[in-house]
Amino acid sequence: MTSAVFFDVDFTLIYPGPTFRGSGYREFGERHGLDLEPSRFESAVRSAAPILDAAQSDIYNPAIFHRYTATIIEAMGGSGPGVELCAVEVYDEWASNRHFEMYDDVPDVLKAIDARGIRIGLISNSHRCLATFQSHFELDGLVAAAISSSNHGYLKPHPSIFEAALRLMNVPAAESVMVGDSVGQDIAGARGIGMRAVLVRRGSADQPFGGDVNPEVPIIHSLHDLLPLL
Repeated sequence: MTSAVFFDVDFTLIYPGPTFRGSGYREFGERHGLDLEPSRFESAVRSAAPILDAAQSDIYNPAIFHRYTATIIEAMGGSGPGVELCAVEVYDEWASNRHFEMYDDVPDVLKAIDARGIRIGLISNSHRCLATFQSHFELDGLVAAAISSSNHGYLKPHPSIFEAALRLMNVPAAESVMVGDSVGQDIAGARGIGMRAVLVRRGSADQPFGGDVNPEVPIIHSLHDLLPLL
C-alpha cells in the first residue's frame, strides 16, 4: 500500500535553464571581473561533485554550496577575490524559480498520483522556498507537505529530514516512496528509515550521485514509469 510519494525537487522535478549552464556562468563571472570558459563547465561540475558528496548528512550551511560553486568557477578559469563573490551570487540566484524549467512529465504524473488518493510531498536540499516553487509551477493543491534542508537544518540523507517529512504527512515509512535522482541523498536516506525508493535517471548522461544502486531499487527514465510501481 502506498499512502504518500515524496519527490526530490532539483533534477527530479525541475532542471536549470541557461543561467546555470556554461554561458550563464560566464555572465556571472563577467560581473565579477572573471573570464570563465563555458566549454569547461561540464568537467568543472564533475570535479566539484565530491564537495557535495562529502557534505551529505551535514548541518545545512550555505558555505558548503559557496565552496562547491567556487570550485566550479575556478575550474572554468576564475581566480582571485572575485571567485567568492561570484559563487555567492550564483548560490543566491539558485533560489529563484525563474531560472528553472519543469520536466514535461511532471504535471500529468503528479495529477495522476493525486487522483489515486496518494498524497504528495517534497523533500529538498535546496534553499529555494518550496511554497513559491509550487505556485510558480502551478502545483498548488497537489502537494500536501514540503520540507527543505535549509529550514529543517540537516541535509539529506540525514534521517531526521525524512522523519520530519513523514510526520508532516502523518504516514508511516513503510507506506511511503521517495523519488529522486541521487543515490546517496535520496535513495540511501529514504531506505535507511524504511521507506521504499525509486531512482530517476532521465538520460544516459545523468549518472546517479553517491554510489552504486541497490538492485532492489527500481530505476526509471521518466516519471510516467513511476505510476505502475505505486
